[in-house]
Amino acid sequence: MAAPGQRDAARGSRPDRPASLAITLLGIVGGAVTLIGIGIPSFWGDEAASVMSAERPLPSLLAELTHVDAVHGLYYLFLHFWVGVAGTSETAVRFPSAVAAGLAIAGTAALGRQLFGMRVAVIAGVVAMTLPQLTRMGIEARSYAFGMAAAVWLTWLLVRLIRRGETRRRWWAVYAVGAGLSVVLFMYLALMVVVHLVVVVTERPPQRVVRAWLGAVAAAGVVALPLIALAMGQQGQIAFLTHRHYATFANVTVRQWFGTWYVAVIAWALVVAGVVTTLRRGGRIRGGALVVWAWLVAPTAILLAGNAWVHPMYNMRYLAFCAPATALAIGLGVDGLAAFVHGRGLRTAVAASLLVALAIASAPTFAAQRTLYAKDGGSDLRQIADAVHQHAAAGDAVVFDESTKPRLKRRLALDLYPSAFAGLDDVALATRAADTPGLWDEVAPLDEVTAAVLAHHVVWAVESTNTRSGDVTALEGLGYRVVESFPLHRTVLYELERVSP
Repeated sequence: MAAPGQRDAARGSRPDRPASLAITLLGIVGGAVTLIGIGIPSFWGDEAASVMSAERPLPSLLAELTHVDAVHGLYYLFLHFWVGVAGTSETAVRFPSAVAAGLAIAGTAALGRQLFGMRVAVIAGVVAMTLPQLTRMGIEARSYAFGMAAAVWLTWLLVRLIRRGETRRRWWAVYAVGAGLSVVLFMYLALMVVVHLVVVVTERPPQRVVRAWLGAVAAAGVVALPLIALAMGQQGQIAFLTHRHYATFANVTVRQWFGTWYVAVIAWALVVAGVVTTLRRGGRIRGGALVVWAWLVAPTAILLAGNAWVHPMYNMRYLAFCAPATALAIGLGVDGLAAFVHGRGLRTAVAASLLVALAIASAPTFAAQRTLYAKDGGSDLRQIADAVHQHAAAGDAVVFDESTKPRLKRRLALDLYPSAFAGLDDVALATRAADTPGLWDEVAPLDEVTAAVLAHHVVWAVESTNTRSGDVTALEGLGYRVVESFPLHRTVLYELERVSP
């Protein structure tokens, strides 16, 4: 006789309106929770790339993608049309990511129901709501939340097709197009083919189904091939990883999904508990667990191996699409520990207690993600714009510290919040980003625009607190003096007036 969990998992492949309603509700609640505080943090450099790309005219955007950021092209194209309707505020631009996070949560529950039954599905869905990597990417104007949703729903579709013994071409065409577009959305989603191979091996479908899957994978490769070829020519984009040394034990085991060490300790303990308790079971429960564990481990291991032996390619954010697997692995642990208690009510109480403990441990990270300076270690681009708008007057000039790396350039405040700089003369601007094939504005050195600077009695210098660009010194050499400074979070705004001769 099949165990209760196995019977529940088997039923998970058949239509069940209450279960579908519960999964939908988990996605809606999860998306709503993610929306909390979505507009509070200032934009940061990577989000600036998204917004500035989306705002380009379509021909300019397409030209950009042939030169740089092809791996984000599908997301930029979507965002181009979205911001045309919704605008470019933090809330508007991040809102689609919160929706995608809700879809990822619902997908986690839906896949959990297929593989393990409704009890684990609900647990995993709740875990996903609290998972720091998911709650972070849900308020990030990048494609990572979309990648989570694509990965989990594509896996759900594959399991469904295999269990139905599906061989009709139209359904495998849906899978092929979805798989190909997911790679176009974010190239590292190609690593999901390893996870899907494990699905095929553990489900042991008839050969005709295996052939259909292999054909769909080949077709997906054809869909994604142009993007892969284009992206391979843009590998210089990730050259910065050489100097970041992201592949550390703490990043892989803690920051990649859990944010803080105490959440990581609880989460990994539950993952181990899931491994131990699941191995005691058999049948589809164990097979489903192998899929989850492969998803949890294989993409990270492959990137770490490539990072060590080929060229730098590891970044914690790049593995965000594994967050659903993390939630499912933790969900197995919660369910496995609760199963030791006799009585349905007590099992529910144990599972609920573990989920509450995980939520409480994750709550400080959730709150920290939604503070003014939460992005990129303290991005204050909106605060720069607010300070300039408050203190500067029409006809003044403004210059920006250009000595930092692109994502930290203070000039991004002008690009993201242009209304705050209305009436000011951006004296160093040579070419707007939209008129170049690159991501950023092209700027002339200060010593090449002396005449333009001297045409203004007041100049505002936006400088980093961590570097010394020399702009203030150069302006003083031109006869200006600092009359006031306004310290911000990681920026100082200087007001300089030209001394009368």
